[in-house]
Amino acid sequence: MDYTPEQLERRNRSLWTTVQGIGALVQFLTFVASLVLVTRFVITGQDYALTTVVCVAKVLMLYFMTVTGMAWEDEVFGRFFLAPQMFWEDVGNVISLTGNTAYLVTLLVGAEPSTQMAAMGVALATYVLNFFQFAIRGARAARQRRRMTPAVAAEA
Repeated sequence: MDYTPEQLERRNRSLWTTVQGIGALVQFLTFVASLVLVTRFVITGQDYALTTVVCVAKVLMLYFMTVTGMAWEDEVFGRFFLAPQMFWEDVGNVISLTGNTAYLVTLLVGAEPSTQMAAMGVALATYVLNFFQFAIRGARAARQRRRMTPAVAAEA
């Protein structure tokens, strides 16, 4: 999907674009930390408490990114959620939210740590799928910026 010139201008001027860019890095780092710790826990049974704290931080970061992403989507496309231009990314995000929320449920109901980590494994897999959707969108946006004339690209 290409941005219209107006959408591209709104995206480039939006505070939410910066928030999403920084947040994406933090979210990726919490993903990596969760992946390493969950894998370590599954193999060794060690550091359950640390793994849980990092996994909860990862889930909270996903919620943060969802809420700020909705603000961004509204500012750029005029709709908080499921704008036609973001439909599949939003669907992927709902799937990821479902997987991550399932982990929180296992934690809150006191499920066995192995069950909790299995749920987080599913949540981590949904994050990877969602990540690739947004990476593809970012690559498309970069191609669009390169197609712009140098004068217009300098303004963006």
